[in-house]
Amino acid sequence: MVEQATHREGTLMAGRPGTVVVGAGILGCLVAREILATDSRASVTVIDRDLIGSGASRRSAGLHFPRGANPAVRALTTESQRYYADLAARRPDLPIHPIGMTVVARESTEAKVRRTYLPEANLRRVTRVPDGVALPKGTVAWAGDGCQYADVPTLTQALAAELRPTVEFLEGVTVTGVSSSVDGVRLSLSTGPPLIAERVVLAPGPWLAARAWRDLVAPLGARVKKIVALHIEQAPTEQDGAIVFQEEDAFLLPYRRRGHWLFSYTCSEWDVDPDTVEPGVNPAHLAEARELLRRYAPRLADRCVSGRVFCDAYAPDAVPLVRALTDDSRLVFAGAANGSGYRLAPAVAAETVRLLSTQAPTPTSRKDTK
Repeated sequence: MVEQATHREGTLMAGRPGTVVVGAGILGCLVAREILATDSRASVTVIDRDLIGSGASRRSAGLHFPRGANPAVRALTTESQRYYADLAARRPDLPIHPIGMTVVARESTEAKVRRTYLPEANLRRVTRVPDGVALPKGTVAWAGDGCQYADVPTLTQALAAELRPTVEFLEGVTVTGVSSSVDGVRLSLSTGPPLIAERVVLAPGPWLAARAWRDLVAPLGARVKKIVALHIEQAPTEQDGAIVFQEEDAFLLPYRRRGHWLFSYTCSEWDVDPDTVEPGVNPAHLAEARELLRRYAPRLADRCVSGRVFCDAYAPDAVPLVRALTDDSRLVFAGAANGSGYRLAPAVAAETVRLLSTQAPTPTSRKDTK
């Protein structure tokens, strides 16, 4: 737990904050947490256009499994794996739930599968698969460790509640303009007076094209893709675990807290707008999901009748982006986690704070703002 101040100091009243984090999803809250873990007296403000955890975090499946498609993502996964394990051990009240894992793929890809998953996964071939799952000819299954899922919005709000004694949260406040100068980063706000900070972290999730920072973020080449997860109306048991269809980049997750299964598959609709994307599933989504389910879990296909739709930011090379957006490094972007925002958030937050500490000005401390 971060060290808490003996009393709350409002940064807007007491002076300029050292760091402002724009975006109060799981990543933004973990960035704030990492800043304070590095310097418990740091002055931090977190701003969100909505309530804490109300964007992509609210719709996240919250599944963490120990894998990475390339060395960079595997390194991020390793760091996040350790972070969540430590967090869950120290805060057993948080909604982080270990579950079993079964990985399904073609037998001919075994070497690639083993390269993709971390050693912590301890993959081992199994001949028995979960009830209702079929193995098409040429496919095999592995059992694995290190899998967990979280109620991401509840987790995000719990982390924010822990931070509130030392962090200023501004909810329902939109950043309408961003500019950087030798005097700091100026944020124009929907509530009136601007806010000037020593440095700013943009963690906007899928809101890449917000007018305030659209031109700054555009050179990163990130794009926004639709994410679809279907709800399967069948109650999971306590013994059920996640089932990962490796080559299709899809998974079945027993959503015990809600009493149904969730099926996430890869939807290839790009360049959508989080403010206008339709939140409901359509016949095309159902058809795509059912086609895949009939291949691996035919008994579940007809129970796939509803779900959730949103979007996320994707980086050009499938590695989350942590980049300085200005020459003075006062303004940093963090995100584009390719649909793995929860899974990789701790490592991305840590990388963000490392970048701030090595390139950005020293943050104003809470003592300095008195």
